[in-house]
Amino acid sequence: METLRSALETRQVMIYFMAIIGGAAFGLAVPAASALESIMNPSLVVMLFATFLQVPLVEIAAALRNVRFIGALVVANFVVMPLVSASLIQLLPADPMLRLGVLFVLLAPCIDYVITFTHLGRGNARLLLAMTPVLLFLQMLLLPLHLGFILGGEVAHIVEAGPFLHAFIWLIVVPLVLAAVVQALMRRSETAAKAGAVFDLLPVPATAFVLFVVLASVMPQIGLAQGVALHAAPIYIAFALIAPLVGKFAASLMRLDAVSARAVAFSASYRNSLVILPLAFAVPGGVPVLPAVILAQTIVELCFLPVYVRVIPRLFRG
Repeated sequence: METLRSALETRQVMIYFMAIIGGAAFGLAVPAASALESIMNPSLVVMLFATFLQVPLVEIAAALRNVRFIGALVVANFVVMPLVSASLIQLLPADPMLRLGVLFVLLAPCIDYVITFTHLGRGNARLLLAMTPVLLFLQMLLLPLHLGFILGGEVAHIVEAGPFLHAFIWLIVVPLVLAAVVQALMRRSETAAKAGAVFDLLPVPATAFVLFVVLASVMPQIGLAQGVALHAAPIYIAFALIAPLVGKFAASLMRLDAVSARAVAFSASYRNSLVILPLAFAVPGGVPVLPAVILAQTIVELCFLPVYVRVIPRLFRG
């Protein structure tokens, strides 16, 4: 069992890259692949459950008292990255829907699979997990303000709390509670502990499956507004290159240790596209442009995953 787990972790970057390529190819070849969207959230729940199970949940309360880590997350995600995003959209055509879609996704830090990716990139997933309520609350509060400041006050009313709360309950609370129950059983029963060892094999396959499902399901959507999505792609690539450096700046500012600094870099690099997507469908006249623009960012950031898993640990040695 341990040998298989080691083999999966050693080859994880190649596995993810194959999942990304396979999912994109499947989505382009099979238009009905968009139906896979119905299993996206359940697969995310399994992936996050597997991740949470690797994290000592009893330590989360202590993590919430880490003021310097919270400060680094706030500086990176809600001070520097909005400035970067506001600057980058100046390079886009003066299309309000295009700019709104780009800002929708770039202004909202990820609260779901970034925890898994942080764990895989040898960052402090425990700390980042503890910060998910903070990140969710701040983006609910600040997203309308940031949008209004950059694009004008008339867009602020578009952002609603519902999709954020739904995502938090099903993608964070549910798998977290399940992981806590399983951890408690494993501590109390030797039989449960042995059975629970099987869960140690889940993180890499579950993450690869999520990558495949996301890419396969979003490719048909991208095709509906391909030209607009292609305009946004260079902005997303620039964001992906800048974000880890912003994380490094914020972590250095707060004098974080290397493992915590990696978590900040991952948080700065990954955006809340799957949670923001329902907001896009609610905007009058926003379909298909807004979903395509938002999902293009998902593709770019997932393609950067193999790079981040290798590079971010080297940015923060220790």
